[in-house]
Amino acid sequence: MKPEDYSRRQEELAGWAVTIETYKLGDVYHCTIANVDPGARFARADGATKAEAESRAIEKATRYLGQTRTFPV
Repeated sequence: MKPEDYSRRQEELAGWAVTIETYKLGDVYHCTIANVDPGARFARADGATKAEAESRAIEKATRYLGQTRTFPV
């Protein structure tokens, strides 16, 4: 199988710059969200539609980023 309907964009979630990648593999859409600076993936989700997969991943990412402690520099 080859990925179809691939998209990649950068957004800001909860004050963090993230990259959102979405693609279709077979009948399922997959979405991953990664931090831009180190490039670490921290949220993934699947769905029947592109919008469903992205909304689930964004929900997880927002929750995780909201729990992240930040220290003043």
